[in-house]
Amino acid sequence: MSFFTDKVVIVTGGSDGIGKALIERLIESGARVATCGRNFDKLYALQLRYTNVMLHTMVCDVSKEEDCKRFIDSTIETFGTIDILVNNAGMSMRALFESAEMDVMRRLMEVNFMGAVYCTKYALPFIMKEKGTIVGISSTAGYRGLPGRSGYSASKFALQGWLESLRTELSDAGVNVMWVSPGFTTSNIRNAALNSKGEPMGEGVIDESKLMSADTAARYILQAIEKRRRSIVLTFQGKLITFVNKLFPSLADKLVHRFYYKNGELVK
Repeated sequence: MSFFTDKVVIVTGGSDGIGKALIERLIESGARVATCGRNFDKLYALQLRYTNVMLHTMVCDVSKEEDCKRFIDSTIETFGTIDILVNNAGMSMRALFESAEMDVMRRLMEVNFMGAVYCTKYALPFIMKEKGTIVGISSTAGYRGLPGRSGYSASKFALQGWLESLRTELSDAGVNVMWVSPGFTTSNIRNAALNSKGEPMGEGVIDESKLMSADTAARYILQAIEKRRRSIVLTFQGKLITFVNKLFPSLADKLVHRFYYKNGELVK
């Protein structure tokens, strides 16, 4: 029997990338899963693969508090409780701050930070009752600010600071709170990254064949949940930049600049 057998797990933003890979592995392990997203067609395609007994889906924009409340309420109506919440829904950006419209910065904070806050707030009483786990899918950008991703970095710094506070608050309640920094993985988040006008950028320049797969990332995340870890950083590059930034921040400045700038231009 798997650790996840019969556990009720919420994965926000489960129609693509790491979220979708988590759902596939969780259901294979016998978990009952609830997920949400903004794209009905993608959620419907996912639902066709599984029975309603194993997967509950709902169209939801996590930046809207009422949507989050309805999603959590519907999960309780469907499965009766919540053991694990994975705050995975998120978006990125690829634009210099000087040219980015304020709606872009606001949208990133609303989705990446407030979306996790809303879902956690309404799921918390049930997770506390089960002495379960709250997870935030963060980024190496939550440890190190990245050029052209200032709003994204800010949202992930906020997410990690909030989760760290929550971890301390809930330690006596037996709830584990952890955050995950996937690094560069095969995920739709880059394709959907916002430009300076708030429009999806589309394909980036990164060669995805060299990145960690979403399925591999999901496997590491589930192992960390089972072990009730505090935090994990995935990929060698992710581990390297967080280590260098902690001990040698000036060197990290130079390395990050070299990676993201070519011939004086930001690599998007």
